[in-house]
Amino acid sequence: MSTQTAVTEAPARESALRRWVFEPLPLARVAVLRVFVYLFVVYDMFFVVADPPALSRNSDLLYRPIDLREILHLPTPFPGYVYTLRVLVILGCLLMVLSAFRRIPAWLTLTAGLLVAAAFTDWVSVGMSYSKIDHDHFPLIAALWLLPTVGAARANDRRTRSEAAGWALLAIQIACVATYFLSTVAKIRFGGWDWVTGSTFAWAMTRRGTGLGRAMLEPPWILTASQFLIFAVELLSPLLLVARGRLRYLMILGFMLFHLSTYLTLKIHFLPLVVCLLAFLPLEKLVRKSNH
Repeated sequence: MSTQTAVTEAPARESALRRWVFEPLPLARVAVLRVFVYLFVVYDMFFVVADPPALSRNSDLLYRPIDLREILHLPTPFPGYVYTLRVLVILGCLLMVLSAFRRIPAWLTLTAGLLVAAAFTDWVSVGMSYSKIDHDHFPLIAALWLLPTVGAARANDRRTRSEAAGWALLAIQIACVATYFLSTVAKIRFGGWDWVTGSTFAWAMTRRGTGLGRAMLEPPWILTASQFLIFAVELLSPLLLVARGRLRYLMILGFMLFHLSTYLTLKIHFLPLVVCLLAFLPLEKLVRKSNH
């Protein structure tokens, strides 16, 4: 390859990468995703990571701060502290949902969004400083920090496209894929290949399985095959980033059916991750076009 050819191809590759990272996407897609995400955050505080108020009453006995809280020197939580976080998050979420349907200044959208991101990250870090860390919250936290960067976005504005919208949605998608892919890394790192070939699901079904889950104990090959299938699906999750059209929609449907199956058999849900999977879909089609 000649030097001139190499010089010519380098900008072409950079241009292709830039078009992928900053693909102009409809602001309406961001607005609709905000509605789903911010309404879910309120739900999350009461029904998913709902225990910070109760846990904060026993801080001296049970509190073991995660690294994030120690790095940022966040205080040991107490009831007044966590209830203040809850109020800030709820008010900020309501404003962000409202911004999808009403004209709200971009600076106010950014401020409210970053306030929600900081307060909810703090809230989740409190809840996870008393027990295990739920990896399904990673894409949700990422989405809260990314969505405000787009600025003002209304649900009925399907005409206006934005590079900031494309970048934010892609980053959320990458967070979703990282959650799946790194899960396979953790399985092998901490459980070894026995996670795939052993009795991982059999143990889980006997410990916390539903009636449907326990029915899968016989014949045992069903659970082993399920372990291989789940491992393969998570390992191949990066394909979501390059899939387009009907193939992407079928893959998203497959991941959602996977999460539905874990809930029906083990009562384990991944709702924060499921909500963020909506970033892969053309959500703007759910809203009527603006006349302007």
